[in-house]
Amino acid sequence: MISRIDHVSIAVRDQRKAEHFFRDILGAIAGAGASDPATRFFWQLFSLGDLSRLEIISPTEKGSFLDGFLKDREGGVHHITLQTPDLAKAMSHLEKHGVPFFGHNEYPGGVWKEIFIHPRHAFGVLIQIAEFEAADWLSTEVKFPPETRWQVDRTENGALLTFAHPGGGKVYLNLNREEVQQLAKSLQQASA
Repeated sequence: MISRIDHVSIAVRDQRKAEHFFRDILGAIAGAGASDPATRFFWQLFSLGDLSRLEIISPTEKGSFLDGFLKDREGGVHHITLQTPDLAKAMSHLEKHGVPFFGHNEYPGGVWKEIFIHPRHAFGVLIQIAEFEAADWLSTEVKFPPETRWQVDRTENGALLTFAHPGGGKVYLNLNREEVQQLAKSLQQASA
């Protein structure tokens, strides 16, 4: 039902201040971001390291759905987003187990389908379950082009293998010369 945790979403009053902290101080790389006029908020996705992601969300004007959450604080963890390969199956599974959900939304073109589980039904955590292609939302700096699945770079002591991760980022494996030879032998045996 769930493929992985995609990101943790942090709600903040001051988007620029939060972006400066995560991008300029902690080294996060900005991916997709946009305003949502209907719910009066802005979101920006950030990649940290190989596969970790944060979303920074902030109200754009009064009447945002974030007003109550940010009433007595500058910011905090708002929700956790879990990726599913099939939202309809996930919804059916939750219904079968008596877990209520709300906020079913499917954006045009099927680029993002979502539901939410209220914190009272999820041990105090707002959970978003969404169906999407993770790589669609990331910066080109942290992902391969769609046609590239791996890359091999020679290093002083062996090779650095970089693989496209199904969750959208890149995974790195640094091998010494002996490990490179063992890998080559294993690949030859597997393809024979």
